Amino acid sequence: MGSASHSAPDSQHPVTPAAHAGHSRFVQRIRRRYAGELALLPPGLPRRDAIVALVAALREGGRPLAGALRVARHLVLERLAVLDVEQGCAMQDVTLAMTELAEATLDLALAHAIAEQSVRHGLPRTEAGGDIEFWVVGMGKLGARELNVSSDIDLVYVYEDEGQTDGAVPVSAHEFFAQVARNLYTLIGETTDDGFVFRVDLALRPNGNSGPPVVSLDMLEQYLQVQGREWERFAWLKSRVVAPRASVGNGRALPLRDIITSFVYRKYLDYGVFEGLRQLHRKVRDEAQRRAAGRPERANDVKLSRGGIREIEFIVQLLQVVRGGQFPEMRTRSTLKALSRLAASGLMKPDSATRLADAYVFLRRVEHRIQYLDDQQTHLLPTADGDLNWIARSLGLACDADACELLDRLGETREFVALEFDALLHDGRESAGAAGGCKGCGTAAALDSEAFAERLPEALAERVRHLCAQPKVRALREESKARLARLITRAAQAAQRGDCTMDAATRFVDWVEPLLRRESYLALLVERAEVQQRLLRLLGLARWPMRYLMRHPGVIDELADQRLLNGRFDAAEFAAELEARHQAWERSGQADPEALLDTLRRAHHAEVFRTLVRDVESHITVEQVADELSALADATLAQTLAWAWKHLKQAHRPEPRFAVIAYGKLGGKELGYGSDLDLVFLYDDEDERAAEVYGAFTRKLIGWLTLRTAAGELFEIDTALRPNGNSGMLVTSMASFEKYQSGRGSNTAWTWEHQALTRARWCAGLAELAPRFESVRRAVLAAPRDHAALREEVRAMREKLRAARPVPAGRFDVKHSPGGMVDAEFAVQYLVLAHGAAHAGLLDNKGNIALLQRAQDAGLLPEGVGTRAADAYRELRRAQHRARLDEQPTQLDPEALAEHRDAVLALWRTVFG
Repeated sequence: MGSASHSAPDSQHPVTPAAHAGHSRFVQRIRRRYAGELALLPPGLPRRDAIVALVAALREGGRPLAGALRVARHLVLERLAVLDVEQGCAMQDVTLAMTELAEATLDLALAHAIAEQSVRHGLPRTEAGGDIEFWVVGMGKLGARELNVSSDIDLVYVYEDEGQTDGAVPVSAHEFFAQVARNLYTLIGETTDDGFVFRVDLALRPNGNSGPPVVSLDMLEQYLQVQGREWERFAWLKSRVVAPRASVGNGRALPLRDIITSFVYRKYLDYGVFEGLRQLHRKVRDEAQRRAAGRPERANDVKLSRGGIREIEFIVQLLQVVRGGQFPEMRTRSTLKALSRLAASGLMKPDSATRLADAYVFLRRVEHRIQYLDDQQTHLLPTADGDLNWIARSLGLACDADACELLDRLGETREFVALEFDALLHDGRESAGAAGGCKGCGTAAALDSEAFAERLPEALAERVRHLCAQPKVRALREESKARLARLITRAAQAAQRGDCTMDAATRFVDWVEPLLRRESYLALLVERAEVQQRLLRLLGLARWPMRYLMRHPGVIDELADQRLLNGRFDAAEFAAELEARHQAWERSGQADPEALLDTLRRAHHAEVFRTLVRDVESHITVEQVADELSALADATLAQTLAWAWKHLKQAHRPEPRFAVIAYGKLGGKELGYGSDLDLVFLYDDEDERAAEVYGAFTRKLIGWLTLRTAAGELFEIDTALRPNGNSGMLVTSMASFEKYQSGRGSNTAWTWEHQALTRARWCAGLAELAPRFESVRRAVLAAPRDHAALREEVRAMREKLRAARPVPAGRFDVKHSPGGMVDAEFAVQYLVLAHGAAHAGLLDNKGNIALLQRAQDAGLLPEGVGTRAADAYRELRRAQHRARLDEQPTQLDPEALAEHRDAVLALWRTVFG
């Protein structure tokens, strides 16, 4: 942004005159005192190499290092003032230049300080004789590469290991590096005739100002694990090693990164951190109000006042800390990048993220102009009209005695930021009139008191009395009991208002009981009243969602996403998100099998839950549910296959020549909630080790798919449909599979295996194997068969299956009884095997409903028989689906579905006589 310009001025809207950097008293001083040195800095934005060269040139001119560093800093700031104020330099470029100024000067000063100490003491060594690195850790805006133009720098000094120096006067590594830190302050932070380079603040080190100036890596780890406070997690979120430069790239500091990452980010959705940030924010606001008391001009603090820069940073950091443990792609030090990622992930409305980003840039640009005036570390708008007018003009705004566009813009910006902040960090209090609100929640009686139970409807009160008698409830902290009381009160009031059923409220208590030790879920619901409201509605619609939520409670966070009901599963988007997550794990050095297994499970559970919510809310049909769950399984298999291969020691090529073949419900794209996956694994690889490699890979893949981890389970896998069943090899070559299925040789497939093949399809793996498998499948299905013999074999298999699934007398099982779904499926399989050669359309794996219609259109079924059977099959699936969702039996009164049963029986008689 530069100064405003117009093609033609008019009397009502005069042109805002351009602002010049020379208005700054600081710039004036620099130009007077260092006029001869200004030309030493090359034109353009000052970057690291130019800054290092500038310091070298100043030293060649006779200045000591301390003086050269200070003069270099002044020259860089003068240049940035010109670029920013007069040429509209981007805020991000200004902060980058300031960050590189800090990095370069710290690097030079550190090298000098260590060299100075080593003359007398030598260099620190471990007991084994290895060198010991010393790291300058940049916190806050320095760590985030967002340093402002007159900022202090928050530093923590960490050394790698304990040891002793190897010089003439040996000292401990701690003593050596403590003296280095003192020398570093002298070079960087001390004020001399040339000023300072940066004000240095060490208050964020372990134990703050009462702690030692330098700490070992072990000391830091111990402190963070045992004493680290919630607010310190936000402080360390933006941290990184900024000097020495060599340590940034040599990998030695990776253990430090790992310690900090595990401290900042938890392995669960950490909603308990809300209260920690609330306390920190209260301190910041109280301090800002204390400073402003009796001094109204201090209310215009663009950083610390309500709606200021700090509140934008708090919004971003809170959402990052809550979810960054499970979603590493949220991790970034940059405020602007984080806003973009939060919007992309659905955690923030895109419009809100854009407006917050614009507000952040605007407030930071105002902050820079405030600081250009006198090189003071202040964030207060000046009170002098000339200064205020200059800031406004430098931003293309007008400001005079009658009106000030700058103040108007600031007011609008800060009001928006404050509203966004308050909406997120609302102190857990809802207005009583709001949907899901909780009048009196904050003053509720104790959870385990009779007074509390008496406030509740009787059905709920009885359930709560039973809950409070449990030892695990009595053992809860008072804070947790208060949270639970608050949530139960909300549930009761929602039922009384008619927002949910009383069954939903009691199911909520049943659901929450096993989760009492996982307090982050209670915290989530306390913080997100709208999530609890949607959860209550969901629990009232069916019983099975409660069972799913008990197994996978982390998915309730999905209820916060407004896109939940209107979206549909997108396999490409799912794969892209998982790949982005994998890359983020790799960047953080955490892409180990454990993290990847949990990532797959959480992603799958979340998508199943999204489909479940859309299902019980009647936004999608039973067929669409099956389509989504089948597509999700395909995508999950594909991602698991790709990641597992990368972790296979025997892998002999970049990508495996391997295919996963889906049978049964997944093969027919009729998958239900919790369905097993019937899978067959094939490979097509001429390598002499292929059988061994793919055998090991298949075992690993099955392990990755079935292992129960802290995040839960993924799938149950059934491989019994592979050649030779459970006595056969886990994985088969494509050539052997073709030979087995086509009946060449002594080892051939049974008819029931060909029946299963009617619903088989390639679902994951090497794409070029898909058409080859389909070709084999179609050839096998179209092979000539004796229709009478085939009919008897299929009928015999049906009787065998029926005998294994007896149905009580007087009941109709929608799947297994005569006239049930299995009868329709066997009839379709016979039609495909008997007539597929003559009617190629039957060979397509299009599902039972479509194939019944195709068989009728081909004249294989009398008019209406196929259509009625297809409609009946659809309704039987719906009845089964509804019953399972509400955990009801699928064995019904025979008359309840008599019309559909009779339609399937008519199909059976037509096909089998």
